[in-house]
Amino acid sequence: MKIERDASLQPYNTFGFHATARQFFILDHPDRIKDIFSRFHDPLIIGGGSNILLSRPVYPEVIVTRLTGIQITEEDEDRVLVRVGAGEDWHRFVLWSLDQNLGGVENLSLIPGTAGAAPIQNIGAYGIELRDVLHGLDYFMFEDMKSRFVPAADCQFGYRDSIFKNAWKGKGLITHIYIWLRKPPHPVHTHYKALSDHLRDQGIGNPTIRQVSDAVIAVRRSKLPDWRELGNAGSFFKNPVIPDALFQKLKDTYRTVPHYPAGPGHTKIPAAWLIQEAGFKGQRRGQAGSYQFQPLVLVNFGADHPADLLRLKKEIQEEVSARFGIDLQPEVTIL
Repeated sequence: MKIERDASLQPYNTFGFHATARQFFILDHPDRIKDIFSRFHDPLIIGGGSNILLSRPVYPEVIVTRLTGIQITEEDEDRVLVRVGAGEDWHRFVLWSLDQNLGGVENLSLIPGTAGAAPIQNIGAYGIELRDVLHGLDYFMFEDMKSRFVPAADCQFGYRDSIFKNAWKGKGLITHIYIWLRKPPHPVHTHYKALSDHLRDQGIGNPTIRQVSDAVIAVRRSKLPDWRELGNAGSFFKNPVIPDALFQKLKDTYRTVPHYPAGPGHTKIPAAWLIQEAGFKGQRRGQAGSYQFQPLVLVNFGADHPADLLRLKKEIQEEVSARFGIDLQPEVTIL
């Protein structure tokens, strides 16, 4: 088992920032889990690196998960249960499901990152979240060096949140996830406005799951830059959920503020709208900027280090707070 020394982390984060791992290991087989975690004491674990910001120049221990494999483990008349390795590329898994004519994750097309990172963030897009299709996952707990099955109901899912970002943060490693997919006929979810508008414009009234996926991909590509061409981690901030009293105060000043119900007494406001109204859309600070087509995405124009991006993040948060009384929270994990 080879542990690399002083390895570059630039290829392992979609912002493209430079950082070094004093000890570095790619975990590509489950038989190596106990061995590597008996040698590493408090490692940083990276999947696809698509939702992290490396804020330090050096990290003592880093493990990149590359546990792969997609396998149907159960099925009945209507559904199949699929076991997915944590290191599988998420979008590759979505494409696999479409090739098998299995529905359920088509709305989550083109989300960057790995399958193992999906439950941590409770990824979601165009009206669907991971918790809607997740059966459970295999979790290796560092404390007792044992693997256990964790049902979806025990993952404490919230909006871009889970137990793995809170009570179990740094406590273990997701090795596999289990997803329920549906056989034909497929229910499709196209109520999200950008998605339904695109399908209507294409003259598609009763879309297949493949057509829903294609529409999601087209909409995402129209708004989001490819991280291979322009460093980014997708949406940088969460859409804030605010009390209805604050929303009514906001609406008195901004009559057309977009909003969505978010449970009793609360309303969700698009962070992109707040950032745009605060004057940051398309703005640049050194080698960092707010993307011209989607202000919620902060981009790296080629800097090796995140100083400019962190400065822009702080400016946006301060201006949004001062103008609207709303505190924007990062969706990206700053390490």
